[in-house]
Amino acid sequence: MNRPASAILMLTIMSVVALPQIAGAETVLRIGMTAADIPRTLGQPDQGFEGNRFTGVTMYDSLTMWDLSSATKASVVIPGLSTEWAVDAADKTKWTFKLRPGVTFHDGSAFNADAVVWNVDKVLKQDAPQFDASQVGVTASRMPTLVSARKIDDLTVELTTKEPDGFLPINLTNLFMASPAKWQKLYDGAPGADAKAKSQAAWTAFARDASGTGPWKMSSFTPRERLELAKNDNYWDKARVPKVDKMLLLPMPEATLRTAALLSGQVDWIEAPAPDTVAQLKKRGIVIQANEQPHVWPWQFSRVEGSPWNDIRVRKAANLCIDRDGLKDGLLAGLMVPATGTFEAGHPWRGKPAFEIKYDKAAAQKLMQEAGYGPSRKLTVKTQTSASGSGQMQPLTMNEYLQQALAECYFDVQLDVIEWNTLFTNWRRGAKDPSANGSSATNVSYAAMDPFFAMVRFLQSSMAPPVSNNWGFINNPKFDELAKKARQTFEPEARDAALAELHAASVDDAAFLYVAHDVGPRAMSPRIKGFVQPKSWFVDFSPVTIAP
Repeated sequence: MNRPASAILMLTIMSVVALPQIAGAETVLRIGMTAADIPRTLGQPDQGFEGNRFTGVTMYDSLTMWDLSSATKASVVIPGLSTEWAVDAADKTKWTFKLRPGVTFHDGSAFNADAVVWNVDKVLKQDAPQFDASQVGVTASRMPTLVSARKIDDLTVELTTKEPDGFLPINLTNLFMASPAKWQKLYDGAPGADAKAKSQAAWTAFARDASGTGPWKMSSFTPRERLELAKNDNYWDKARVPKVDKMLLLPMPEATLRTAALLSGQVDWIEAPAPDTVAQLKKRGIVIQANEQPHVWPWQFSRVEGSPWNDIRVRKAANLCIDRDGLKDGLLAGLMVPATGTFEAGHPWRGKPAFEIKYDKAAAQKLMQEAGYGPSRKLTVKTQTSASGSGQMQPLTMNEYLQQALAECYFDVQLDVIEWNTLFTNWRRGAKDPSANGSSATNVSYAAMDPFFAMVRFLQSSMAPPVSNNWGFINNPKFDELAKKARQTFEPEARDAALAELHAASVDDAAFLYVAHDVGPRAMSPRIKGFVQPKSWFVDFSPVTIAP
């Protein structure tokens, strides 16, 4: 097991490398991220949803956005750069979006219908000059039915999907609007005559001097070290103009280093503090923020031919062999909610699963014995995971806990630990790809804010790689039928009912090893005021202030 963070914390504080300071009377919010690098800044971030949190919704806006203003109400989709939208009554593959007037990019150019079409084409139209294959994987897989955009007038666009899709307005929260004018200027100034090389050079330059429409704009950028954002005084939503002058983002993938940096005053805020330092942090006056999120920490099973997880008895046994309350109260110091599915009781998409996920080691052992395993014949399984990362909580120690627990139910668990962004990339390649390195499961946490992200991208057979995140190549006709029914239902109550059926079916099939719901723990200086910890994976930094 890893050495307890609390035992080495003070030594770590003494060895923290001095972090850059910003001089003057400006108010600066300094944040230690779990990411090992600054998420990409060119408009479509990497690093999972931590990327969207820090370099997506800060510098950029999307047509639709998440309401992040409440700590008690569920986050819902609200108007963003689009003020209203509607599906065509006669042809439900066509949507009309009305755009917000008077919005400008950070470079001063206008946001309009041409900009929307340009940003759709950057990830969907391969012959477009601005098409960037590096942005496709983290974008197209999150809005898999969108096929095109067409300008109707300066403030109206028509979006077309390949099939009726009631999820489209939700999916569009992932398409961030970058400045076409800024990119074109960089393209025109790139040397040479090769269009693809000029396009790549333009995107590289754009990432160093980004231009979106968001409440924050790039101030300075040092890859792998720091990103400095400044408030956008000209932001279109005056209520969300940031209250501090600048925000400094620092990659700190190691939990103990983040904690030490906070205690030594090098940063004001850290994501995911080491759980066994929480008590010490509180004694030092540090504020711990946490809130149950629509976010699941699972193992996603391979269902390809020969996978040990193709036996439902094995999948159910694994789910029954984990003492989630013990994990919560022990290793994680209360910073989790036990998961018995993607959604818990009271959620409209929970449904009524017949399989009850709970800790029942005897039942798990019985199932494994029925499947042909026991003390003298263990089942070897391999799980690919990361050392840190967006939503990964404490992946090494949590997986070691699972490794020991599952050993009591005749599993021999092997762990393939790789860097977070590599794991996230492998997630889109699937269990059949060599990057899986022989793993029969992958441990990538997932957001469950909307139907597509929560279930459809994992359970629908057509979402298998390279389309989306059905890593294990699940192919269940019942899942496909219910996913299609939910996607093509536009009346909310009927759609909720279909989604509840889909969720219940996935739990009954033990589609995942459901372990925990994240609570998004972050630790911050008591000087920080105005922060709202929403029931979301994302955060609005605009209302945050720092007391003298």
